[in-house]
Amino acid sequence: MDETNELIEQRSKKLEELRAKNHNPFTQKIDISTCASEVIEQYGKYTKEELSKIETKISIAGRVVSYRNFGKASFAHLQDASGEKIQVYFTKELLKDKFPLLKLIDVGDIIGIQGRLFRTKTDELTVEVTDFKILSKALRPLPEKWHGLKDVETRYRQRYVDLIVNPEVRKTFSVRSKIIKAIRDFLEVRGFIEVETPMMHPIPGGAAAKPFKTHHNALNIDLYLRIAPELYLKRLLVGGYDKIFEINKNFRNEGISTRHNPEFTMLEFYTAYKDYEYLMTFTEEMLSYTAARATGAVKVPYGDTEIDFNPPWSRLSFTEALNNRGVPSEIIYDNQKALKWVRNRGIRIEPGMSHGKILDEIFSELVEPTLIKPTFIYDYPVELSPLAKRKEDNQDLVERFELFIAGREIANAFSELNDPIDQKNRFLKQLQARQEGDEEAHWMDHDFVRALEYAMPPAAGEGIGIDRLVMILTNSHSIRDVILFPQLKPEQ
Repeated sequence: MDETNELIEQRSKKLEELRAKNHNPFTQKIDISTCASEVIEQYGKYTKEELSKIETKISIAGRVVSYRNFGKASFAHLQDASGEKIQVYFTKELLKDKFPLLKLIDVGDIIGIQGRLFRTKTDELTVEVTDFKILSKALRPLPEKWHGLKDVETRYRQRYVDLIVNPEVRKTFSVRSKIIKAIRDFLEVRGFIEVETPMMHPIPGGAAAKPFKTHHNALNIDLYLRIAPELYLKRLLVGGYDKIFEINKNFRNEGISTRHNPEFTMLEFYTAYKDYEYLMTFTEEMLSYTAARATGAVKVPYGDTEIDFNPPWSRLSFTEALNNRGVPSEIIYDNQKALKWVRNRGIRIEPGMSHGKILDEIFSELVEPTLIKPTFIYDYPVELSPLAKRKEDNQDLVERFELFIAGREIANAFSELNDPIDQKNRFLKQLQARQEGDEEAHWMDHDFVRALEYAMPPAAGEGIGIDRLVMILTNSHSIRDVILFPQLKPEQ
């Protein structure tokens, strides 16, 4: 029998002993008056003498994370949802007949206690327990005897244990919650309405990606988990909403990496009668506000550098960004020259790859890793942006920008295409690309074209990857560190 199974067997015997003594090891509820962080904040500066002069009766519940038995007295530390730990002190004198039950407590158990505050000889703020109750018996021991869970695969697979033993992980997800709240607050104060659009689409659209496929039995139709909410949100612009946003999940049937998870969280928002240049300034304001609200600063550490969210941010055209990395302008509009250029430099491309995707590969290889400070790259070739409006002074380019921070794309935005004829023609070109083997090309969406025929106001729209933004604001270097339950291979 291995050590873990032996410990589980020992704990199971304690469980049965508790039941034999008519003590429910999985009780229903308990009334608590405070949490560890509140106790520490309110009484942490009180001296031993000051605590002895005031009434400090408290009731608190939490997980036992350390336990020491000294015969007629025992010490433990409880950790609760606040993330803080507080010492508790059990004595036979105060607990009387209940004191022997302490032998049935293990590290990992959840208990509730009542008592008063005092300071020990070592001056540690402590609760002297007058009553306690075992609320939930832990049958499995915490990893490595509370020295922390280090194995990355186990951490992601058993996130519940990771959250118990690694307090910094809980802090990351607390910051994530603050980031999302700050974004909502920023948008709502400016008149944006939060909406919900379908997760299952009859036609996948709104992004160049391979979808997940499912089947609806009652309707007997195939459906696709959404790759983006864009086309539904723009239908709402047609319907009369001027400012809308959605924070929800997207699903893309693609590879898994430190930057990609097949299920991820996106913010997508649209504002009528604005363009992509307006959104650049708007994005600077929103993300600097979010950084300050969620982390308390607009300059945050990330790896060996510091990311400064103070506006204004750098702005480069797509052509300028390529030129700065030694890519000649002539290959941007000449497919044969582009093919020759990438082959001479060993940049790997797939057979039959379109000119736009070749340029995208060059950009990803040479430019993207160098964009550390917040940088807007704008004015993309039209082939790369089938849903964006063409520039009036250059029909080969569209009014689009992407925001890069720490060498990765964080946001994608453009002045929205609202010409139904142009949109239909671009869908047809995408359809041809699909027929030629491009699984990520856009599908034809006749209903969306019909919606545009009712007239959509000029508008600007943007999508921001929440997970990648959280990575930067929490100094996390894998997307799995900021998603509570990332997708993993099946456990062996």
